[in-house]
Amino acid sequence: MKKLFLSILTLVIFVSLQAQDSSSVSQQAPRNRKNAKKERIQNLMKMEEEGDLIFNKHTIFGIKLATDGYGLYFEKGKFKTPRKTLLYQFELNEKKNNKEHKITTSPDGFNYSSLVPYKLNNFYIFKAAVGEERLIGGKGNKNGVSVTALYSGGVSVGLLKPYYINVQNTVTQRTTHMTFPELLNDTSAVDQVTGAAGPFVGWGHLSVKPGLNAKTAMRFDYGRLNQTISAIEVGLTGEYFFGKIPQVSLVPQKSFFFNAYVCLLFGSRK
Repeated sequence: MKKLFLSILTLVIFVSLQAQDSSSVSQQAPRNRKNAKKERIQNLMKMEEEGDLIFNKHTIFGIKLATDGYGLYFEKGKFKTPRKTLLYQFELNEKKNNKEHKITTSPDGFNYSSLVPYKLNNFYIFKAAVGEERLIGGKGNKNGVSVTALYSGGVSVGLLKPYYINVQNTVTQRTTHMTFPELLNDTSAVDQVTGAAGPFVGWGHLSVKPGLNAKTAMRFDYGRLNQTISAIEVGLTGEYFFGKIPQVSLVPQKSFFFNAYVCLLFGSRK
């Protein structure tokens, strides 16, 4: 009986010690994970203070103003290294000819309506490109400015929308839409030009011009925090279309366009 009691006591003590060791290990594992996470966060904060970009991707929206038009900009970036980022870029622009100018069509001289004389088409461009961004200089601190250089190339889809003019019959007061070539062939003495037809007229008569694009630029990110992007981008763009682009009558048509631009960018990093 005494031996049985000693055996049971020994078994209870052994199980208790094993439970304590298991509890100690189970408590130590979360503690180690917590310490590792804390150390990782501290390292990230240190890198953040030093101006390093420590994120995996970014999303950017922008407003673009070029020497021959304006547009909207969207970009997705995937960080390859702290100094290199793979870029996927998309743009929607309207390109204007430098010979375009508006005139008033109001008979009393007040600018109630206007048009661009001899304009043939509105020229819209959708662009998709792939490129790379390289870090030249980090912010150094939260109040600094990071400088990056980037280049990209891709495909363009040019959309030519006929430019229509409102023409009113002074007898019937009926308004019709005409292009400038049609207006020049109009011999009616009772038709009067009242202004441009507006941006919603002519979409049913689009013509498509495919092309290629390439650009190089410098980007200056002045945002206070690395999680957010507030930047200005300045650069040069070259675009080639497979066919001449008719924009304005009596002006030589061309296939290659070159411009300088500035873009105001906003976004975030994750």
